[in-house]
Amino acid sequence: MARKIGVIGLGAMGLGVARSLLRAGFQVHACDVREAVLQGFVAEGGIGCDSPAELGAQCEVVITLVVNAAQTETVLFGPQGAATAMPRGGVVLACATVSPEFAQGLGARLEAMGLQMLDAPVSGGAARAASGEMTMMTSGPAAAYAACEDVLAAMAGKVYRLGAAHGIGSKVKIVNQLLAGVHIAAAAEAMALGLREGVDPDALYEVITHSAGNSWMFENRVPHILKGDYTPLSAVDIFVKDLGLVLDTARASKFPLPLSAAAHQMFMMASSAGHGGEDDSAVIKIFPGVDLPVTH
Repeated sequence: MARKIGVIGLGAMGLGVARSLLRAGFQVHACDVREAVLQGFVAEGGIGCDSPAELGAQCEVVITLVVNAAQTETVLFGPQGAATAMPRGGVVLACATVSPEFAQGLGARLEAMGLQMLDAPVSGGAARAASGEMTMMTSGPAAAYAACEDVLAAMAGKVYRLGAAHGIGSKVKIVNQLLAGVHIAAAAEAMALGLREGVDPDALYEVITHSAGNSWMFENRVPHILKGDYTPLSAVDIFVKDLGLVLDTARASKFPLPLSAAAHQMFMMASSAGHGGEDDSAVIKIFPGVDLPVTH
């Protein structure tokens, strides 16, 4: 019989992961606070669960693809949390971007309950999640890997095994988010300058993406600006959180991160101006006197 795998959180990444697991032949149980999204996945062949506890009771591997540490805490240990319902020996793949300290504590708590965990943050965006080609930055004990090799293979194109200790995967994700946030902020600043100077935005995008100033984030996010479409794939407030984690991590050892701090302030400005729920490329809206493209 097909292995029963649970996915908690059917957002941009979680829905792609759940679909990838379905394609790989797993019996996929899912839980999400948005009933319409959950029923849409059920129509595709998934099994809907009313609570994380209902999901955990039926699944040997549970994947948490929620936004932050607080949501991870709730879906695993809340009144209807999955952890207390899971069979002993089950594996939690904890995929939210969290502090390394939280990941370490989470692993210890789950192990005390007879469960296993991989600290397993992910990257690659909705498109790679949907195609099963995400990058996963993982750490944890060998037994946890052995229990979910097939699940990892269905979810990701690259699974980096970074060590046996929980928290190492989250440390690497923190570094990735430093670069991602700084690159988005830099792309927005560059486009804002070009627009202010009257350069044709489509021409500017074409030139930069074929020149040394290009980055993955510039190439991926600037089309949102060109279309005037700030429908969130990853929101401004995600980088308020993630760059905050970056700075918290560095602050603990008094390590300076001047570019991260500047980028964090840019996302904070965009959020405080009312753009927190918009796509992270909306950080360009903080620049004064810039005539931005409108939706077309």
